[in-house]
Amino acid sequence: MRSFLHNLLRNPTESYDINTLTDFTLGEAQTRWFKQFDPRPGSEYSLADVRRMRPAVHRHLTTLSPDSVFVKTHNALIEDEGVPLVTMGVTAGAIYIVRDPRDVVISYSHHQGKSLDFAIDMLGQDAACTGGDDINVYEYLSSWSRHVASWTSAPNPQLLVQRYEDLLDQPVKSFGSVAKFLGLDVTRARLDKAMKLSSFKVLKAQEQRKGFIERPARSDAPFFREGKAGQWRKILTPEQVARIEADHGEQMRRFGYL
Repeated sequence: MRSFLHNLLRNPTESYDINTLTDFTLGEAQTRWFKQFDPRPGSEYSLADVRRMRPAVHRHLTTLSPDSVFVKTHNALIEDEGVPLVTMGVTAGAIYIVRDPRDVVISYSHHQGKSLDFAIDMLGQDAACTGGDDINVYEYLSSWSRHVASWTSAPNPQLLVQRYEDLLDQPVKSFGSVAKFLGLDVTRARLDKAMKLSSFKVLKAQEQRKGFIERPARSDAPFFREGKAGQWRKILTPEQVARIEADHGEQMRRFGYL
């Protein structure tokens, strides 16, 4: 999605470099933003330190461009000890991407360099967090179900919800909806070009040629690994599938996964 936004809005002649996606799609959990308010290494921040600074960081991010600023977050749309993880006062809207949790656990296990059972456990924990080092401050994901519900339970005209699977199966409709949501009146040719330049095949080839700075060092797997839907049918055991469906059945049914 971030690559698509760059290729759509910047309209380059060749695919936008995946290692410069922070040009205007910023990661709100990057420690470098918090150093504006506390110069210590991020690994020395307490949870309370991050809570205190997070709203100020969000406000700071809005000052980095005279235009709209796109900010990536993995946080659930909840409060942490009374502090919102998303500062709504400086948020114009959001694009939320939901994916079948049976495929999420496969992707997440590779991303973390951990077992499938670890990923299944992680997706079921209401207190699940990541980060908290010198690169990224902690992000409060919560469980997959709570995360999805927190963002999507209340319809909101400022929120666009997209299924990952629809981006693959109905790209023109899905990415066209993104452009429309952003108030952009783009030609079909420009939409097609942006989709082509940000295709998984193109991004994977870029990573193979030059690497990807956002790939975690703890994992040997490439960041752009498969980009497919339904892999769980071949990879997960019946017991693992049953556990995921038992943990997340309500939200899975809402989005047509069951």
